[in-house]
Amino acid sequence: MNPLRLLLKPSARRFFDEADLLGFPLGKKLHGYLYLRWPYTYIKILSGEHPLVKLLARGSRWLDRLFPSRVDARRKAMRASRNATGIRFADTYHGKVMPTDEAIKLVKIGREVSLTAPESVVPYALARDIVLKNPDHIVVFDCPCRAARKNPCSPMDVCMVVGEPFASLVLEHNEKRARRVTPDEAVAILKAENARGHVHHAFFKDLALGRFYAICNCCSCCCAAMAAQKNGVGMLAPSGYLVQVDAEACVGCGNCAKFCQFGALKARDRALQIKTARCMGCGACVSKCPKSALSLVAEPGRGMPLLVEELVKASVEAAKR
Repeated sequence: MNPLRLLLKPSARRFFDEADLLGFPLGKKLHGYLYLRWPYTYIKILSGEHPLVKLLARGSRWLDRLFPSRVDARRKAMRASRNATGIRFADTYHGKVMPTDEAIKLVKIGREVSLTAPESVVPYALARDIVLKNPDHIVVFDCPCRAARKNPCSPMDVCMVVGEPFASLVLEHNEKRARRVTPDEAVAILKAENARGHVHHAFFKDLALGRFYAICNCCSCCCAAMAAQKNGVGMLAPSGYLVQVDAEACVGCGNCAKFCQFGALKARDRALQIKTARCMGCGACVSKCPKSALSLVAEPGRGMPLLVEELVKASVEAAKR
């Protein structure tokens, strides 16, 4: 063992050991460790809320005004990089929208899992593995996205890290902002966030050993991924469902639209209009209808749902053939 690793906490050593087995280069290992070790600083920088980032952004805009050619050169460099590698930012860091019932199954799975989600489920080139070691090891911590905002939504402690080495790594380095919970306690948090109209995302990241590691429960006013999605960076994959309205039962009260985080619903002339291109199939609106007029229906054109239990069964059957 590298003597320097003795200075690290046990969870960090496990992270580096797994990264070594996967053949991660040193820079990628360090980047992943920094992200999981200091998630609040990392997200604050990524979301542009860090003071240093704001200062650098102002300086960059000033230089762009002085030297307009910088803008074209930067765009050409970005296009060349995408064309050369075929990799977008969203391929390295992304979330899969999940209705509450499916998110609950993920934290209650109770068995170790090792599989790769097909692109029909998680439509990104990288970070599609679902490897759950100690799936009952769940840590809830203060949401880094909310912590980065001046006036965040509450409660803060709603982000979940699932499985090892991630759960222990976050807990050991953020003891004042994190706590271990049981699967039943995790279910209660998921249900409470759904009641607030917030959305569940199963998050994947190349630096998190290229796999699923967390469930984000957030809102459009705080979530950095939702903000990126709104600005054209496709960091979120739809759930595989669309909301459907029973026109006879709907009275057009608009209560559901108040809770839609993606701006897909609008009440007009005592009827509900659904902008299907915006609907991510999260289901946050369904329980908000006083007339039970809303439901989720499968929509293959929007991808397939992340059904971990079904994927495990399919993987086992494929291995038997």
